[in-house]
Amino acid sequence: MNLSHIKNQAGIMQKLTSVLIVEDDESTRERFSRVISGHPQLELLGSAGDYVSACELLLKLNPDILLTDLDLPDGNGVDLIHEIKMRGLETEIMVISVFGDERHVVRAIEAGAGGYLLKDGEADQIANAIFQLMNGGAPISPAIAQHLLKRFRNTKEKPVEESSEHTMEALTKREQEILNFVSQGYTAHEIAEQINISHHTVNTHIRNIYSKLEVNSRAEAVMKGVQRGIIKSEQ
Repeated sequence: MNLSHIKNQAGIMQKLTSVLIVEDDESTRERFSRVISGHPQLELLGSAGDYVSACELLLKLNPDILLTDLDLPDGNGVDLIHEIKMRGLETEIMVISVFGDERHVVRAIEAGAGGYLLKDGEADQIANAIFQLMNGGAPISPAIAQHLLKRFRNTKEKPVEESSEHTMEALTKREQEILNFVSQGYTAHEIAEQINISHHTVNTHIRNIYSKLEVNSRAEAVMKGVQRGIIKSEQ
């Protein structure tokens, strides 16, 4: 990991969160680069517009966070995720996607990506998502979460009844409630406000949900929740 540091207001050295951006569209790449470079707690290690360059930079720089597009001119961002996992890198992966690209997002979820942002996200949303991912969360743009949910609700494939019954017993009522909020794109803070508990407690419930459903991200939890009948389709 990169070891650059800054002093906080108390004069204590704090490690910067290092970021590598992989995006073939130059204007989008530059916009994300400006957001990262302009944040006092983030460090832009580099950027790439293609798969080969991205692989080289990943191995050379070993960033804390990879922000990657999925549709690259000489490869696929999902393959880049596989490369990270295969080499045992500790880099956290945030997919940057366009609305309507949920098919590729599902593949990225299965490959091990931990966060999902729309490319037109605001600067504060981008930074907040990075810190949430670094702190063990699994940020996903509400629009993507809702679109994924609609996609799985409309599938003709029936939920697996045995798995549904087993999972319904495994998840507490509170966990089921929180999972349904997650499926609607609520953040931990927003869920906390809705049910009058702390956001730390919400994150604890979410971690328990991940463990019980054997998933690693919010989007993956929503997918499995719909498939197993935990998240109910709208009437």
